[in-house]
Formats: sequence, structure tokens, C-alpha cells
Amino acid sequence: MPVTLGPTPRPPFEATVLDEAVATYPDLSVELLPESGSSNQVAAERARQGAPDGLVVVVDHQVAGRGRLDRTWETPAGAAVTFSMLVRPKVPDARWPWIPLLVGHTVAKSLAALGYEARVKWPNDVLLADGRGEEGGGEKKVAGILVERVDTADGPAAVIGVGINVLTEAHELPVDTATSLAMVDVAPTPGRADVLLGAVMAIREGFDLWQTGGEPAHERLRSSYAACCATLGRQVRADLPGGGTLEGEATDVDPDGRLVVSTEGGPTAVGAGDVIHVRPSAP
Repeated sequence: MPVTLGPTPRPPFEATVLDEAVATYPDLSVELLPESGSSNQVAAERARQGAPDGLVVVVDHQVAGRGRLDRTWETPAGAAVTFSMLVRPKVPDARWPWIPLLVGHTVAKSLAALGYEARVKWPNDVLLADGRGEEGGGEKKVAGILVERVDTADGPAAVIGVGINVLTEAHELPVDTATSLAMVDVAPTPGRADVLLGAVMAIREGFDLWQTGGEPAHERLRSSYAACCATLGRQVRADLPGGGTLEGEATDVDPDGRLVVSTEGGPTAVGAGDVIHVRPSAP
């Protein structure tokens, strides 16, 4: 009788997965979990217990991830890169809204270094151009980011959560506006360990340069982010937290990290909400 084979097993991370990152940035430390509900939740607990800046919680198989606007998701075992980095920012509170944008930008840069055409949808979704997207420009979401502020006895901490689809196949994706590195025409597909290492090192380097560089570094981040932002120049619809929508052309990101939308009533800054790229109507 013929034997039906299941999907090829995806190997788990090895304990040495971030040794190079720790050697480069000695303030990093790694906690590798074979399976967990949410890496952000674990990292937040560690922060309250006094964990230092630089802890990276890597979850090989995340079963109850959390995203923006309280969305939940699960990734197939061995298919994605999911981790949370704990940082203890030394910047004014007014600068905190830029942390999610910085992370989205640096993750996109790490994927670009691997050969992918990666850009950021405001504020921090990472998109890949694959010619099959439902959003304007033929782009689909490959990575999501959630940054949470945690109050601790040692002061406020930021938990930076990142999820990147690497080996995920089309039937495993939750929505048709998502994609994975393996589904995009870049060969060979990098291993999960390389994707994880590149993202962690990019975030650490980008965060340190921004945090210690003062106003010039902040302006460089703003300029660099704008150049990488797929939202600028697009017609958008923003579903606002308090209800209602705002439609217009996204024209800028202001010094506070808000998206500036040009509407019939004039420019409006959007600080929170779900922004959708509106596809142009067919002629």
C-alpha cells in the first residue's frame, strides 16, 4: 500500500543561533524557547523581573502571537522568525513613538541586504514587492512588528516584537495580502537563522545609533524612513481608533512619527489607526 508522506519537517533553531550577534554586541543575551504563546509576553515578564537592556527572546514556534490592534496569529512550526528584544530607552517620552518606525525600517533593511525589495508601510509593516499583492504597488506583508511599553521597577522598558514569514507556504498564510520570503522570486531562500541574525543585528545597531546620536541622528532616521516608506505618495484610507475614517494622499512623516495625510480640508497628522493603501481606479 502506498505511503503518503507529510510535509518536510522544518528544523528547529540551534542554541548557537545568535552567537555572532552576541559577539558583536556584548550587551545582547538570548533566551531560546522551543514553543511559547507570545515572545512579547515572555519578554515583558522578564522586564518586570529586572532583565537588562538587550535580552532577546526567540520563540521557535509561536502559537499565540499578538499584533497591532489586538490581532492574534499563529505560525507553523519552523516556518517563521519570531522574537522580542527588550530595550530600556534613554530618550525623551516624545521620541518613543519613533521606536516602531525605526524597527520596521531596520528590519526592511536587513531583508534588503538579503536581496529582497523590502519597504515599510506606515507605521511598521514590512512589505515585499512580488507582483501579486492586493495593495497598491503589488506588495504583500512579510513581517509584522509590535512595540509595547512596560513599566518596571527600573523604569520603563520597550519590548520590540518581530515576526517574519520565511518558509511559510501560501496555504499556511492567514490572509491573501501576506507573503513569505520563500514565495518571492529570490533564490536561494535564506535560512531562518540568517534572517534572525540579520534582523537582530540591524535593530540593535539602528537603535543604538539613533539613541546616542541626538537630534542629527533623529533627522537621519526620519529622512531614511521616508525614503523607505511605501505609504508616502499613495492614496490612503485611515480607520481611526475613535471611529471614522480619513482619506487622502500620504505626503510626509512628521517629527513625531505621525503620518501626514493631505485631505480636502487640509493636511492632517495621523498618530494611530489602521492605514490602507487604496489602489487607483482602473481607467
